[in-house]
Amino acid sequence: MINPKDWLEFGQKFHGHKCPAMPMGLRVGAAAMNALGVERAKDGQLIALVDLGDDHCATCYADGLQVILGATFGKGNIKKTHKGKWAVTVIDKATGRAVRVTPKAEAMLANKQTSFFKDYREKGIPASKVPDLVVDPLVNNVMNAPDEKLINISEVFQYDLKEHPHSFNSFVCEECGEMTVMEYGRIKGDKKVCIDCANKH
Repeated sequence: MINPKDWLEFGQKFHGHKCPAMPMGLRVGAAAMNALGVERAKDGQLIALVDLGDDHCATCYADGLQVILGATFGKGNIKKTHKGKWAVTVIDKATGRAVRVTPKAEAMLANKQTSFFKDYREKGIPASKVPDLVVDPLVNNVMNAPDEKLINISEVFQYDLKEHPHSFNSFVCEECGEMTVMEYGRIKGDKKVCIDCANKH
């Protein structure tokens, strides 16, 4: 069993500030792994499809997911679906088994009614400037609430995952001299170039 409390200190260091959303990602990610009976991904063993969009509150949640799942931007095994929600579907590549976990709406609404959001975040104050006295109780609530009060966990189901192999092909752009992955290359006149150089007139 994965214990999200084991990852809180590292998660806050990685994330850069205290808030309730990153710990929510820890809780949701741990619940997904425990439902699937899998370990944290050292490579790309797990895929996380997170329903976040851009430019909205509580996207800090994704950092909690990255920390605990080992599904990271660098490994390419976490992807946003741009639906503006906080659900995540976690897929075990070896078996195709998957689970969908989402924070309960009631838990998220309760967080939004707190001083952390009302008096600080909604007024444009960065989370790192919110006093510990205000944010610590929210973090503690998220980390200590029982699963049934905090999250919804689906039944485990089969997911038909269509994956593309990683490319190891690359070339040096003949204009800027930067390494470029072959599949992203362009032809400009008689030169092999990157997208940026191809778009320059």
